Amino acid sequence: MRLSELQSKNIITTEGKLIGNIIDVVIEGGTIKYLVVEKSKFLISMFTSKDEIEVKWSQIKTIGDDVIIVECQ
Repeated sequence: MRLSELQSKNIITTEGKLIGNIIDVVIEGGTIKYLVVEKSKFLISMFTSKDEIEVKWSQIKTIGDDVIIVECQ
């Protein structure tokens, strides 16, 4: 799978809440460590003024055709 394919998918929690979309990835030692996700407008206004979060690769539960489901800790 290419990064461009990942970027077209929405990031959703296991509870069904939209987090946002991938804007970047961090790679260390040839391994993806985490995804940089631009938060949805709802999350920005409700929880913090920061407009991006990091989702660890280990938090990903499923990569589907349209969405990536992640476990929030």
